[in-house]
Amino acid sequence: MKDWMDKKVIVLGAARQGTALSSYLVGQKARVVLTDLHGPEALSADALSLQERGVELCLGSHPMELLEGADLVCVSGGVPLNIPFLQEASRRGIKLSNDSQVFMEACPAPIVGITGSAGKTTTTALLGLMARMYYEMKNSPRRAWVGGNIGNPLIDQVAEMHEDDLVILELSSFQLELMTVSPQVAVVLNITPNHLDRHGTMQAYTAAKARILHYQHQGDVAVLNRDDAGSWDLSTQLKSDLISFGFNRPDGNQNGTYIQKDSIWLQIDRQQLKMLPLDWIQLRGQHNISNVLAACAAAAAASLALPAIQSAVEDFTGVPHRLEFVRNARGADWYNDSIATAPERTLAALESFDSPLVLLLGGRDKDLPWEKLAELTHKRVRDVVLFGEAAELIQKALGPIKPNESLQTITRCESLQEAVQKAAELAREGDAVLLSPGGTSYDAFKDFEERGEYFRQWVNAL
Repeated sequence: MKDWMDKKVIVLGAARQGTALSSYLVGQKARVVLTDLHGPEALSADALSLQERGVELCLGSHPMELLEGADLVCVSGGVPLNIPFLQEASRRGIKLSNDSQVFMEACPAPIVGITGSAGKTTTTALLGLMARMYYEMKNSPRRAWVGGNIGNPLIDQVAEMHEDDLVILELSSFQLELMTVSPQVAVVLNITPNHLDRHGTMQAYTAAKARILHYQHQGDVAVLNRDDAGSWDLSTQLKSDLISFGFNRPDGNQNGTYIQKDSIWLQIDRQQLKMLPLDWIQLRGQHNISNVLAACAAAAAASLALPAIQSAVEDFTGVPHRLEFVRNARGADWYNDSIATAPERTLAALESFDSPLVLLLGGRDKDLPWEKLAELTHKRVRDVVLFGEAAELIQKALGPIKPNESLQTITRCESLQEAVQKAAELAREGDAVLLSPGGTSYDAFKDFEERGEYFRQWVNAL
């Protein structure tokens, strides 16, 4: 939709996405109703102030009468698509959309969209730094915009964007399942079990992720992971060009990034270009080397210059709550990996350490399999401290402690704060103490960031 004048738009969810979208739409002269199941006490000042600009707030419920005369319903990421209000909207033939779709349709600049089960935010932030450095090195008035699921919706800044800018947009499966538009460069980092409590099956989850590619055109570029079956299997669906990434050199004359002689290389147009040495990468773990390979491939797809790519990798120290070093306490190093809201992410974190491990696991389960993580935990972790809603479920998955394995103790705690204290008792000099929960934060915290902030505070107070 290009002309919003006097269109009635219902926006579901009054958190960051819904508030930013409502602000944009009322500025486009739409008639906006912002509805949320929470009361006014739970809303931000920005959301409440929208009333002064003519946005109607409907709080505490989603009454069906709101749908009368509606032209569009926009759904925030946290709102499931199977709620009765949205089912009724579909039955009435009212189209569904979201802030990302509205943004992409309005954005004048080319967009690099990044999705995946793990690594989205790290790759988005790194590629954003590459793009910013590219414009700085050119002394260009143009700029790079970084946002989306990373925490900045961007829709309220679209009026400031120019066609020579570049947008780096993180996209979640929740955002993608409604999309009917694709970015010019579409990156799928990996597809492993995640959010099955929302999507129901891996098939549905994969289908949501794949939508980032479905609406690309000839001349667009897909960036896929040769080392991940979920991502690479999508290569049969492409309508665009392909630049892949992976640890080994791509077959034949395929374009892609790879590792050779301790450096990242790019094979492009039948030529090989050395991009940067691996020891310039400051991030821990093989999964983060994969993220750098992905960012380098996406940077090549977006025609960013090599010096900017190199400088960004050298300068990039990571994103908060992602294998973030907190402090050394009594000889043990403490790490905050609160972003690990799925067992697969915790698996990747464990592979990043050689030292003896004290692992904090817990939170709320997402109906995901724990067996692989349990198996590696017995081999790699000395002490496990469980906390939160999923503690009993995880303990059952871990099973009994067996002789001749690394795992020596499993302790149950009620809260994360209690788990930090217990981990401090268990930790020895030379250990790594790792919060990499495998579950979401919603049993006790607003989001994984809040959980990570509290973890930092409690560790720094030891």
